[in-house]
Amino acid sequence: MQKLDKNWFIENLVDFEHKKYVLLGYLQHVKQNFVQQKLYPHLADLVMHYRNLKDFVSGKQLLFDSFPERISNVDLENFRLAYEKVVQDDELMKEIETIVQFALPQFKVALDEGKEIYEFIEEHISVTPVGILPLYKNEGYLLVKEAGNDTRVYEYKITLFEEQLSKYRGVHTRFITTYRHSVTSTFEWIKRDLIKANNKLPNPATYAMISEMQFPLRETIEPITQRLLIRYIEQEKRI
Repeated sequence: MQKLDKNWFIENLVDFEHKKYVLLGYLQHVKQNFVQQKLYPHLADLVMHYRNLKDFVSGKQLLFDSFPERISNVDLENFRLAYEKVVQDDELMKEIETIVQFALPQFKVALDEGKEIYEFIEEHISVTPVGILPLYKNEGYLLVKEAGNDTRVYEYKITLFEEQLSKYRGVHTRFITTYRHSVTSTFEWIKRDLIKANNKLPNPATYAMISEMQFPLRETIEPITQRLLIRYIEQEKRI
């Protein structure tokens, strides 16, 4: 099983044995990827699933909105829809609660395992600015180098987006090129070469991410370095 829908425990056949089979199959697939140190998108999905179940248990009922609904009243003046819940079956809710209570510790174990791998990898990646940094750091270059490998160059851009009442920073990266490993291809030399190729950024913010070990690129290195970049730049702003 490659993917688990966010409403997996209330969709289709709501039966404990069936949902248990579905969940354990999904978690087995996730753990197989963790063994290979492939963290994403599975780690982010685990966080989402765990939070959804916690919301359900805490009574926030954020997921209750996912049940089938039918329109009971239309307020044309204010363009609002009043909904009447179709699902009001006590036995069904008890079955869902049984599924949730079984699933929560299962997700927690997998989530803790993923976080442990994440922290291990993060400890083996260092971040360093390259050359003189400009005041504007929300876009520039990210140089990623693993032990014994060539240097991969990404163009990055940090954006601010809002979710409910909170604001978050996200980073978009675009792979540009790879510089072969050699004595002369230092990070400073690579930065100068990038400036020559793109004079629209005369002094781009440039950061190097150096990994002591080799990890899966797309599933681990790329997402972790993106998160490290945002954290590093945020820390610089506080200094």
